[in-house]
Amino acid sequence: GSGLLKKKTLVPGQGVDTRPRKGQDVTVRLKAALEDGSVVEENPALTFTLGDCDVLQALDLCGQLLEMGETALIVSDAKYCYGAQGRSPDIPPNAALTLEVELLAARDAPDLELLSGKEKIELANRKRERGNFFYQQADYVLAINSYDIALKVIGSSSKVDFSPDEEAELLDVKVKCLNNLAASQLKLDHYEAALKSCNLVLEHQPGNIKALFRKGKVLAQQGEYREAIPILKAALKLEPSNKTIHAELSKLVKKHADQKNVETEMYRKMLGNPSAPGTPGKCKDKLPWSIPWKWLFGATAIALGGVALSVVIAARN
Repeated sequence: GSGLLKKKTLVPGQGVDTRPRKGQDVTVRLKAALEDGSVVEENPALTFTLGDCDVLQALDLCGQLLEMGETALIVSDAKYCYGAQGRSPDIPPNAALTLEVELLAARDAPDLELLSGKEKIELANRKRERGNFFYQQADYVLAINSYDIALKVIGSSSKVDFSPDEEAELLDVKVKCLNNLAASQLKLDHYEAALKSCNLVLEHQPGNIKALFRKGKVLAQQGEYREAIPILKAALKLEPSNKTIHAELSKLVKKHADQKNVETEMYRKMLGNPSAPGTPGKCKDKLPWSIPWKWLFGATAIALGGVALSVVIAARN
């Protein structure tokens, strides 16, 4: 394709029928190096869910093309690795990587219904942390994907009983995912989706400051200042020292005042009184057809009277 991602087989595998499928858990041997040969990562048995973007995109995409037992060399542009951010301290920004990968195993992912509370919490947190990684990389689409997967794990039905502490911890992870999901959606201007995520948080925690703040921001972006201001005031009441909320609220109050002034002026013009409040209008500013309603009423009455008189005379003749 574009040449940004290339795969070369070093040791052939056991045939195309042995390639792993999306959703399976695969284990690979991995060695990653910079263009100068400096090794930046080495893992003899890295396990991840194929297609979930749990690892570098270069590895996730090419992993689907590996045959069992195959060793391949993957040369990838920074776009499919650590991007413009890099990874401090060993991977500089916009660095291409060469990955040596061997596919060791592939098996179906565990049944979510059979996971213990601890296992479900750990899995959801791994997906959430991956979402945080993508958010920091400013890759909000992939961040949303990871948060959605984490929420799917949390929301899956279970055939195992959880302790009250595990239930509480799962709810905590869910709230974090929803808050981060809203932040990512806001970055992409997906306002309705962000509003839904905020409302889901507030259903569980009505006093969640992050959700209140982001809901206020979403409504403000939609021009709903009247609704946004009390929500931000509620957030500020819960955390009076928060400078970010202070700044956002001040900005919205000013925008709301400006909006009201514009609406007032618009209504004044619609009613045929474009002059400022309290300022008598001048005759020369009036339109030629701006006739007082009393005159119009009188003229109409005279006209109707004339019609009636004509009818009476006609009847007599």
